[in-house]
Amino acid sequence: MAMASLTTSSSIALLNKSLLPNRSSLSSSTPLYRFSSPPSSVRSRFTSASIRAVALEPELNETPSSDIKETETVETQVFACPVCYEPLMRKGPSGINLQAIYRSGFKCGQCNKTYSSKDEYLDLTVTAGFDSFNEVKPITTELFRSPLVSFLYERGWRQNFARSGFPGPDEEFRMAEEYFKEAEGGVLVDVSCGSGLFSRKFAKSGKYSGVIALDYSENMLRQCNEFIKKDATFDSSTNIAVVRADVSRLPFPSGSVDAVHAGAALHCWPSPTNAIAEICRVLRSGGVFVGTTFLRYSPSTPGLSDLFNRILQNYNYLMQDEIKDVCTTCGLTDYEDIVQDSFIMFTARKP
Repeated sequence: MAMASLTTSSSIALLNKSLLPNRSSLSSSTPLYRFSSPPSSVRSRFTSASIRAVALEPELNETPSSDIKETETVETQVFACPVCYEPLMRKGPSGINLQAIYRSGFKCGQCNKTYSSKDEYLDLTVTAGFDSFNEVKPITTELFRSPLVSFLYERGWRQNFARSGFPGPDEEFRMAEEYFKEAEGGVLVDVSCGSGLFSRKFAKSGKYSGVIALDYSENMLRQCNEFIKKDATFDSSTNIAVVRADVSRLPFPSGSVDAVHAGAALHCWPSPTNAIAEICRVLRSGGVFVGTTFLRYSPSTPGLSDLFNRILQNYNYLMQDEIKDVCTTCGLTDYEDIVQDSFIMFTARKP
């Protein structure tokens, strides 16, 4: 096993040393701050944008006809082709759950490209099905594709975020749920979900018609699937799907998603502006986006240039006002945020 020569604790310490922001100039007692006032009015919850019905083609699914009725149809489809954003045709059981999606075949009627979940997740990347080409992403993305980091993420790695002011998964989940109240009953996409730490919490809450755990890392998604299978509170009908996709090329039709969550993710994205623009595209009118990340500066940090460290680390640690600018420039409104040391939780909505 690749991890045999390293103990879990020493591996986490070594990996975190160069990846977490330096807090040497931060005050450990910095309180929580809310920097933006709540929206002046509360919008009523909208139903997700309707997606047109699609016909199913018999050759889409390789599952034997004895297991799945060929007459099964899907009236609405949440998934879209990552190339052209055309809603995918689907053959197989309906529903957003592991068993139904595993037994389904998906096809783009425009690109004629097929997608399946033969490897514990539904691969909806542009490169899905390629035989020889393997796209290499920046180091911030490739790091989390490794089996070692994927294995360690919930076994010590994520716990170290507390050193930078993160309240902890349970409290972060509670805070996010407050912002997502208007999205309850709809579809929630947990982008850059890693090993599914928050995806599983959202699914267990029973407040959403479907939760999509989405990440680019194959090994993170395998870990997510493993945690789901080992959790006795999940069964085959639990409304959670595991999907591989690029955050800058989300496989959903425009205006089809009620809520998007991105926990400790923005700093890892090669282009935060492209990612947030995509999130804005897929959100329905009134849909909510909630994210957390590491700040480059907290309110108590001296305003000195940290460009050199950013270049060395290859992470997009943004300042508080930069995050707001990106969200509003990409078309989101009603921005709010909460800050504690290097931790920030921010939220905005689609007008």
